Amino acid sequence: MLPVQCKMARAALGLGVRELAAKAGVSPDVVFLLEKGGALHQRTGIAIREALEDAGVVFIDENGGGAGVRLGKGMLK
Repeated sequence: MLPVQCKMARAALGLGVRELAAKAGVSPDVVFLLEKGGALHQRTGIAIREALEDAGVVFIDENGGGAGVRLGKGMLK
């Protein structure tokens, strides 16, 4: 997950840094660090990504159009 993908995912879900941190079981400082491009332990990055995925985000890998995120089916109402 790229830093910008984390920011986009939070925005799509309407989550603040503290809310995401609580869902992932990490400190808000860790989310800030990730979004600024800092290095995290692999397991920490996985926990944040899984929290976002559990909330309904689908991560889109680089495929010539750039990496991104979208909301999963059923998330848009």
